[in-house]
Amino acid sequence: MSATPTKPSRSITVPDFVKAKSEGRKLSVLTAYDALWAKIFDESDVDALLVGDSLGMVVQGKETTLPVTLSEMIYHAQMVTRATQRALVIVDMPFMTYQISPRQAIRNAGRILKETGASAVKIEGGETQAETIAALHRVEIPVMAHVGMRPQSVRKFGRHSAVQRDSEQLMNDAKAAEQAGAFSVVLELIPRQIAAQITQALTIPTIGIGAGPDCDGQVLVTPDMLGLSGFRPKFVKQFAQLRETVQQAVREYTREVRSGVFPDDSHSHH
Repeated sequence: MSATPTKPSRSITVPDFVKAKSEGRKLSVLTAYDALWAKIFDESDVDALLVGDSLGMVVQGKETTLPVTLSEMIYHAQMVTRATQRALVIVDMPFMTYQISPRQAIRNAGRILKETGASAVKIEGGETQAETIAALHRVEIPVMAHVGMRPQSVRKFGRHSAVQRDSEQLMNDAKAAEQAGAFSVVLELIPRQIAAQITQALTIPTIGIGAGPDCDGQVLVTPDMLGLSGFRPKFVKQFAQLRETVQQAVREYTREVRSGVFPDDSHSHH
């Protein structure tokens, strides 16, 4: 007799996420874009799921995240929250949905929370977005900041793999985000020693991606981590090789269909 899956006693909240830092507990975050994967991750004890605008690249096949729309983010976030019982769900605000004004950011972030059931939003920027972060904080919309390499600024940086080394600016960005009310900050493509300094200076959790092991937690783009995307920069560890597994399964399926082996009598109704 198989055991009945144990349902989580309660969902992880923003205060729980923040408290992990003072407790010395590292936070695990993965991206999710649909109900299938969100359910698997949620049942696998991950702390948070980020509905990333990286879906523009890994799901839609685009070159950057810039074309992703607010409606698309809401659509995917609805799927993720529908399948999630335990993990904190955070949703990226896509390009040009918060940069124009704090008022615009409040309206669009409010739509995300209202229409998806997610717990928080994420915006890219530190000092330049401090006013917007503060505005969201004032209306009690939890916001995660994102400093270092910012995918929505790829036109400025020139490429997605540009490591950010201006330690003073990075520290100023992170501190500005915290002071404005952000509950956490993503540090992307930052030298380990700078990320460690920022992590020590802040009271809110830092979530690293290509920023070394000294951050309070880590996030990876799921198709990269599972070996599905074929994208493997230095900071990505592939914890599985699902691309090869899936291809092998599809080839076997195709072979059996073409040869008449599948379906056989055991896979047919009588």
